[in-house]
Amino acid sequence: MTGLSGLPGDPDGRTVHVDTHLHTVASYDGNIMPETLLAGAKAAGLDAVVVTDHDTVEGARLVADLAEDVLVVVGCEVSTADGHLLALGVDAAPEPDRPLVETARDIQDGGGVAVVPHPFQRSRHGASREAIDGVDGIEVYNAHALTNIRNKQAARFARTAGYPAFGGSDAHRPGGIGRAATTVALRPGDPLTTETLLAAMRAGRTAAVGRSPARSRYLSKVVENATRKTLTLF
Repeated sequence: MTGLSGLPGDPDGRTVHVDTHLHTVASYDGNIMPETLLAGAKAAGLDAVVVTDHDTVEGARLVADLAEDVLVVVGCEVSTADGHLLALGVDAAPEPDRPLVETARDIQDGGGVAVVPHPFQRSRHGASREAIDGVDGIEVYNAHALTNIRNKQAARFARTAGYPAFGGSDAHRPGGIGRAATTVALRPGDPLTTETLLAAMRAGRTAAVGRSPARSRYLSKVVENATRKTLTLF
């Protein structure tokens, strides 16, 4: 996959590359049109994407309806009482504001996969260590982070607690699509479908890969924040 390195191989099966954390204009803070998301995914060399708008699956459904060359899995980023939680492979958005553990259980009972994104980052609604239990994985690489410090903390936690690793771009703008991904090892002979992908994720056959957070993004964020502070003075 272009721009990513250290991809784990599976000599007996097929390894695919999936961006498991993406937003469209259906998110209050998203700016990616469905057609743009698909074009960006193809350009990034992704085999599949999971569209995870905030507390809605409507954007994901629109992308799935338009998809031809990239597998689209319907998902959402749920606002639980303990922080955000990715619901991968769900038919409807789980009810928000409930405990993370209960929400994860409901996602799994419905055939989906529950992954904790950007853990420990309170400013981004990341769940605490104490709140995380019974999930299918931890997002150990989030490309939307300004630095890798939090990603490294998440990776250490996942290793220590025994959770599979996931990676996602958390893209809200077109330029972020595919900056991080989850590599998933399918079983020998399995075609790439939503069902085989979710099954491999549940089995823990995943790894996270990604590019270093862009310095240009950091600088633009500083400028954006400075501009906002300036505007509030008048």
